[in-house]
Amino acid sequence: MVASLLALVNPGEKVVIFEPFYENYLPGLALCGATPVFVRLQDPDWAIDLDELQKAFDQEPKALILNTPANPSGKVFSLSEMETVAQFCREHGTYVITDEIYEHILYDGCEHINMARLPGMWERTVTISGISKTYSATGWRVGYVMANSGLMAAIRKVHDYLVVAAPTPFQMAGVVAMSLPDSYYRDLKESYQAQRDYLLEIFQGLSIPVLRPSGAYYMMVRIDGLGYKDDEAFAMALVEKAGLAVVPGSSFYHRPEDGRDKVRICFAKSWETLREVRARLQKFLGKA
Repeated sequence: MVASLLALVNPGEKVVIFEPFYENYLPGLALCGATPVFVRLQDPDWAIDLDELQKAFDQEPKALILNTPANPSGKVFSLSEMETVAQFCREHGTYVITDEIYEHILYDGCEHINMARLPGMWERTVTISGISKTYSATGWRVGYVMANSGLMAAIRKVHDYLVVAAPTPFQMAGVVAMSLPDSYYRDLKESYQAQRDYLLEIFQGLSIPVLRPSGAYYMMVRIDGLGYKDDEAFAMALVEKAGLAVVPGSSFYHRPEDGRDKVRICFAKSWETLREVRARLQKFLGKA
């Protein structure tokens, strides 16, 4: 992501980001001197506000970062939404940098749409993914980027000075992983969907509203009705009293107050851990 931003975006140019967003995007923009332009997705279904999107493109952004399926919301952009974004980008000459690291983790029959495959988008799209999430190899830091030859030449130059290369054994393991049969990806979806549904059941039983994710392995949970000052106070109490860790929702918004009513939960855990989470949450909330 950083290599792509440094290769395509000059200091002072603007980059559109949908929020809530993965918090590492902002440091990447800071490194290349870009100015973020935020478009807030509307919960509970994280819909695009077309008026806000138009205002963002009125500023003639150089690029747009699109994360689908998204961290932290679990938002999966539909084909119609992708086509809308693509139309704006074509009209304004804007690049799209897509973060598709959760592309195989989808629920309820949702389909992953690759922006580069839409009409007129191959020449202006940089696709980023990797082996971290799909193959549970997060510590290896092996990823890849795809784009047309002109964009790739610029990205390669920057990448060489940032990291040179990932360790060869990890790259070889990635080739093996990406050669797995289709059944692996079906099983992956089913496994994570079962865990997601289990967490949804837990929070429904506790009468805590959840913003239902369609992909990735996170969910945003509303905590504004639980009697805590804000998301950070709730998160600290949960750690200290129940030994459970969540991420404050405010860390995913450029204005922290926009996320004070939420926390992010990761459910990519063992069943033993998830059952223990249930017991601890019930005890913490006095509903055991």
